[in-house]
Amino acid sequence: MYMFENQITIENRPVLEEYLNGFEYKGSSYSFTALYMWRDINQFSWQILGDHLCLSGISHLELDQQQAFLFMPLTKNGVYEPRALRETILEAREIFRKKGQDFNLRLVPIHMLEQLDAAFPGEMRWLDDRPNYDYIYLTQDLIELKGRDYHAKKNHLNYFLEHYPYEYRRMDSSMAEEAMEFIRTFNRRKGELSAYEMELLLHEEEAMDDVFRNIEAVGYLTGAIYIDGKLEALSLGGALGRKTVTVHVEKANVEYRGLYQAINNEFCKHQASHVKYINREEDMGLPGLRKAKLSYRPVKLLENYIVVFK
Repeated sequence: MYMFENQITIENRPVLEEYLNGFEYKGSSYSFTALYMWRDINQFSWQILGDHLCLSGISHLELDQQQAFLFMPLTKNGVYEPRALRETILEAREIFRKKGQDFNLRLVPIHMLEQLDAAFPGEMRWLDDRPNYDYIYLTQDLIELKGRDYHAKKNHLNYFLEHYPYEYRRMDSSMAEEAMEFIRTFNRRKGELSAYEMELLLHEEEAMDDVFRNIEAVGYLTGAIYIDGKLEALSLGGALGRKTVTVHVEKANVEYRGLYQAINNEFCKHQASHVKYINREEDMGLPGLRKAKLSYRPVKLLENYIVVFK
């Protein structure tokens, strides 16, 4: 169910980015590239209420239910005035009520809780949302892979560099068919998956077909590795505020040792060397993904919360 008047389109990118860039939200969901990628699956919609732009979506983290939620309202000028924020959220809650939806905010970064508390002192409670914590890394750490913490990663990368001649390319929309064939092949190679993991893969595959055809129009940052003329790894992300690049999708053929380390390293060097941080998004509560993201030694886990009225 779309809660608000407007949906996410390429045409309204300028309006959305004016608000998305008005404050350093830091959470990976607060970027146009992420919103566009998941706009249909999560039924994202938006509307300007008072001084803020409000975004709503549908959570799929629980397979047995779909729940509408509100993002943290966005500010154009970087200022959160408690009374104005209160009025906006109460207006949004009334829209939810009229559509028969319980009201809650999700994907609220920890540093935004103080703004909500100022607007609703003692009226809200915060629920920890560990599967949606963002993993944040120093870009230079991922480029240099220095020190004992990165010894194993460096070894895998060096093995790849020594054994596999390759070409790194920036992707564009002319490569859409080739990229989708790679994604489908990658997914078919997966072993036994839980129903939850399979659902996530299908959602991602559905979203990527349109994404690859609109790389330039949406503003995606991309990279791919070719071995013997064949696409074997790709990475796709976008700008997140002024200091961060977020990685939305990263895939590599595991038959090539060190290829995952190589695509990560090349993407950071070519697409993110101008920013301080890399946000590699959440682990969705998947143990294997959590282990992989922790292995790159994040400098911060950005805590995200679900917020409800008491």
